Amino acid sequence: MDREEQNRLILAELARLYPDARPALHFANPFELLVAVILSAQCTDVKVNMVTPALFAAYPDAAALAKAEPAEIEPIIKTCGLFHNKAKNLVLMARELTVRFGGEVPADHDALESLPGVGRKTANVVMSCAFGADAIAVDTHVFRVSNRIGLTTNSKTPLQTELTLEKNIPPHLLPVAHHWLILHGRYVCTARAPKCGECGIAVWCRKYAADHKAPKD
Repeated sequence: MDREEQNRLILAELARLYPDARPALHFANPFELLVAVILSAQCTDVKVNMVTPALFAAYPDAAALAKAEPAEIEPIIKTCGLFHNKAKNLVLMARELTVRFGGEVPADHDALESLPGVGRKTANVVMSCAFGADAIAVDTHVFRVSNRIGLTTNSKTPLQTELTLEKNIPPHLLPVAHHWLILHGRYVCTARAPKCGECGIAVWCRKYAADHKAPKD
């Protein structure tokens, strides 16, 4: 069986294992998603979801957030970590949205990346989850799991991983594959002590095969 067929089987099994895969962050529109993803840097989605209701109640759109000062935002988002920088970036981002885009989140990757606090991963999340684009964001789970199981091979950076995944995953599956890989990395293919015995894709996994290779005589 060649690698292309193995990748197809891996994706089919991930789809079976995680039929309800969806974004873990709570949002009602592209602006709320953009804010939530900025807050999620080095923070769990659970913690972000705990603070965003109060944040969105106080600042429901870019125009409202643009009028705030970072010091007003900090107490609301303090539990998300890195709150000084995040508060500054949120306000600057909202001001840019208001001035350059009429308060609307642009459905354009390059335009998103031009905003304060928005990197490639954040832009990809917004493009795929808010606008349905065929894009995949590479976080720590996606990076680790895709390299382990063989959807990528020895990719050294998130960008290398992203570009390889784009070659190995059908475009229409890229957004949901992002969530499959996150869930698999969170609950099965964990960073430490991966649960290979419980893994539905171990039979096709590159790392599992290497770890269980029969010793030479």
